[in-house]
Amino acid sequence: MKTYNNIFNEIISSENLFLAWDAFKKDKRNKSDVMAFEWNLEKNIFQLHRELQNKTYKHGPYAGFYINDPKRRHIHKALVRDRILHHAIFSVINPIFEPTFINSSFSCRIGFGTHKGVDFLQKIIRKVSRNGKNPCFMLKCDIKKFFDSVDHAILLSIMEKRIKDNGAMWLLRSVIESYETNYAKGIPIGNLTSQFFANIYMNEFDYFIKHRLKIKNYARYTDDFVIVGENRKCLKDLLPTVNGFLKNNLLLNLHPNKIIIRKFCQGIDFLGYVIFPKYRLMRSKTKRRIFKKLKKRVKDYKEGLITGNTLEQSLQSYLGVLSHANTHGIKEELLNRIWHI
Repeated sequence: MKTYNNIFNEIISSENLFLAWDAFKKDKRNKSDVMAFEWNLEKNIFQLHRELQNKTYKHGPYAGFYINDPKRRHIHKALVRDRILHHAIFSVINPIFEPTFINSSFSCRIGFGTHKGVDFLQKIIRKVSRNGKNPCFMLKCDIKKFFDSVDHAILLSIMEKRIKDNGAMWLLRSVIESYETNYAKGIPIGNLTSQFFANIYMNEFDYFIKHRLKIKNYARYTDDFVIVGENRKCLKDLLPTVNGFLKNNLLLNLHPNKIIIRKFCQGIDFLGYVIFPKYRLMRSKTKRRIFKKLKKRVKDYKEGLITGNTLEQSLQSYLGVLSHANTHGIKEELLNRIWHI
C-alpha cells in the first residue's frame, strides 16, 4: 500500500488556498458572506494560511437549516474560510484515495454520478437475467442515519493507513471533529469533504462485498446499495453477514424498513428511477417534484423574478433528467403545460 508523507504544506500553501477560492466561488459570487470575504481576499487567505501553518487554526461553527429535496434533510453550512479549506483539502487528498475506489461506487466522483449508476445497474440486471430470460432478483438496502453515524475514530484510522503526515492528520482531525452529533460521530451534510469522507468510509464495505464475499453484481451510491443475483434465498441469506460487517467494522446498521428484495420484472427503485432490464421509468415522486419546481419557475418568470433565459435553462435541465428514462409522455405533458400553468 502506497503511503503519503509531506502533504500538509501542499494543502495549506497560499497557492493552493487561492486555487481553492477559485473553485469555491463559482456560482456564489452574489452571496453576502462570499462578497464580504472577497472584499479583503488576500488578507483573509494569508491569515488562514498563517493559522494553518502555526496550527492555531480552529474550524468555525455551522449554520443549520433544512431543505426538502425530496426528503427533509438537515444541512450544515460552514463559514466561507472553512469551506475554502475544504476545497484545499479535497484537491490534495482526493487523488490519494480516488484510485482505491471500486468502479461500481458512483456518488460524488468525477465521471460517475447518478445516471452512470443507473446505467450500470440496468446493465448488470440485463446480464444476470439474460435480457429477461433467466430468474433475477435484486436486494436493495440503505444504512440507517448514515451521515450521523460515521464514527470519527474509524474514519481517521482508515485515512491514517495511507496518510503518514502528522500535520495533514491534525488538519483532517480538526475538520472531522468540528461536527459532532453524539459520541464522536457524524459528518455534516453540506460540506464538500463529507461526501468524500463518506466514500472513504464506505470503501471498506465495498472491498468486503467485492473481495471477501466475491460478489460481482453490486452498485453503491453513498449509503444506498444494490446486489443482483439469480436466487432470492441467496440474497436473503447475505443480510446477516452484510449487517454484521457494517455493525462490527463501521458501527453502522441497515435500515430495517428499507431492505427490499424484488424480482427483476417488478423493477427496482434506485436513484430516482425504477429500473427494468429493457427500460426504466421515472419515479412518481421525482415526476411530481419536477412539475412542482417547474410551476414555481414559471410563476417567478411571470412575476418578473427570473428571465426567460433562466426559465429555459431550468426547462432544459428537467428535460435532461427525463432523457435518462422512457418518459416520452411526461416530456410532452411538461412542454404542453409549461405556458398553461
